[in-house]
Amino acid sequence: MFDNRLHAVISEQPYPLMFVTISGAHLYGFPSPDSDYDLRGVHVLPAEEVVGLDEGRLTVEVSTVRAGLEIDLVSHDVRKFFLVMLKKNGYVLEQLYSPLVVRTSPEHEELKAIGRQCITRHHAHHYFGFAQTQWELFAKENPRRVKPLLYVYRVLLTGIHLMRAGVIEANLLTLNEEFGLPFVGSLVARKLAGPEQSTLGDDDFSFHERQYQQLRQELETAFRATKLPEVPAARGALNDLLVRMRIGIFTPLA
Repeated sequence: MFDNRLHAVISEQPYPLMFVTISGAHLYGFPSPDSDYDLRGVHVLPAEEVVGLDEGRLTVEVSTVRAGLEIDLVSHDVRKFFLVMLKKNGYVLEQLYSPLVVRTSPEHEELKAIGRQCITRHHAHHYFGFAQTQWELFAKENPRRVKPLLYVYRVLLTGIHLMRAGVIEANLLTLNEEFGLPFVGSLVARKLAGPEQSTLGDDDFSFHERQYQQLRQELETAFRATKLPEVPAARGALNDLLVRMRIGIFTPLA
């Protein structure tokens, strides 16, 4: 059962929600005691706000604090989300398959089945780019924080696992059960310990640089060897689901 403050924010949204899941540090397995909640979801614009002159809100963003809890909610209209699913965007797939589900619907379950046909070998490029961005952020900081380094490892392991197994897994600790990197647990513990323990010294940099380069090579190898398809095969199924949701009766589940 999730915090009632999350449900309160969701209940205030202007459109029916196909699903809302938790992303960010809670999904990745290393939330700090003061971590905010990153809620990500899909809403359904009514037909009149799609076909009329005045288009509805394709993206709804809410940042709020409820009784000391920071909540960041972003939801996209179903058509916008479906179109991004057809691109090599691992982020939306992580939202779709997040096990931390705050709001769902039968259509959410249907979308998860369809989403497997959206996964291609080229999703590796998403994880290459994301890892490089986080590594550059980590490398230029002074002092260097553990958080972006954890993101580097999380992203690379997610990408390698996806290329090998064809399955989205975004939790670093779960991933590390497969990869067995001995230092991951201590890095997570340092982040959870608070700001005074969540930085690294210069002596650690060269070690983690070697690990970063090695995992990038593993992702490259997995990309070249993967049996995942070149292009998604879900466009027709997504179109059918979109039409049914737009013109039909949609009832999200609490």
